[in-house]
Amino acid sequence: MSDRRLFRILMPGAPRPGMRAKLRIWWGGWPVWQLAILCALALLGWLLVSNVLEAMARVGIRPGFGFLLSSANFEIGEGDIAFRAGDSYLRAIAVGLLNTLKVSLLGCALATVLGVVIGVAGLSRNLLLATLVRWFIEITRNTPLLLQLFFWMALAKALPAPRQAPALFDAAFLTNRGIYIPALSLEGGPLGLPAAIAVAVALCGILLAALAISDRARLRTAIAAVAFAVGITALALAFSGARLVADVPVLSGFNIRGGHTLSPEFAALLIGLVVKFSAVIAEIVRAGIQSVGKGQWEAARALGLHDGQIIRLVVLPQALRVITPLTTSSYLDLTKDSSLAVAIGFPDLVSIVNTTANTTGQSMEALMILIGAFLTINLTLSALMNIYNSRVALRGSAR
Repeated sequence: MSDRRLFRILMPGAPRPGMRAKLRIWWGGWPVWQLAILCALALLGWLLVSNVLEAMARVGIRPGFGFLLSSANFEIGEGDIAFRAGDSYLRAIAVGLLNTLKVSLLGCALATVLGVVIGVAGLSRNLLLATLVRWFIEITRNTPLLLQLFFWMALAKALPAPRQAPALFDAAFLTNRGIYIPALSLEGGPLGLPAAIAVAVALCGILLAALAISDRARLRTAIAAVAFAVGITALALAFSGARLVADVPVLSGFNIRGGHTLSPEFAALLIGLVVKFSAVIAEIVRAGIQSVGKGQWEAARALGLHDGQIIRLVVLPQALRVITPLTTSSYLDLTKDSSLAVAIGFPDLVSIVNTTANTTGQSMEALMILIGAFLTINLTLSALMNIYNSRVALRGSAR
């Protein structure tokens, strides 16, 4: 197609092209060469797949995912669902997936909070504080994450034994067997599970209400949402007969009983991810705040607003248009980098899928499961952040 004809089709006010013209525009120039390259790639993929299937047939391995229902002959150190040797490979992979999701979601949340605090502190007029923040960011960002994980793991193993570990505020213990922290549990009542779900919904409502506080006009709505969430929680607990009980860890004999235990591997992985990506998010927050012109600060001060109000009501709503897309990339990187857990012995998805591939010989299928799981997690996270980013962009453009 000539350039003149293409210009006529794409110029404003021209009649819309037909299906054939759209196909030519989509295919582009040099159609024969492009078709040849696609055929060559297809042939290469066919040769690769056929060689893999032939190699699997020689060693007596049948392709497919039927092995997921077979019994796994290995143990998993920790997980949110019960697993023991003899359960199916599918259940083992589910344990690893939940471990990956747990450390990724906690890492994203904690890294965001810490990164925002560090980013704002880096803009402080206090020279000592700003210098310490700059050193922290530079050292953390320019050190490999794997090296940091080894450091935190060695530090976790160097902690004292449970009997020698001091109690922090009489509620937490740092030991070489893990970190023991208080936990809340539901006791009594026949409707314990519905009550737990109601509590989770209420906590989510509180979180969303807290995020909704961006100006004074929304403050009453946020307070009402918090009161509504607390009311739902109280009613659910009252009707179910269940009650929230604080389980505080205590030293008993040679070990610590009660509370919630974070294994050394999980604690080292979580701390490493949070520290690494909090430095990245801190730089993003700093750049986003500094992208707002000085005139916005001066105009807000002329209206009598103090610095806290200026940041919350004027600067952050505009800075979020810069912060949100870059923070999304940091969340995706954190989720992918959680796969380094295999280096310190935490049973995440990569570790368990790798063990599955070694014990069954189904390497291609295991790799496909791994790729599909991470694609699903990251694409879902990206879609949610894109929805939030579109709302932030619209709110910022309306100001």
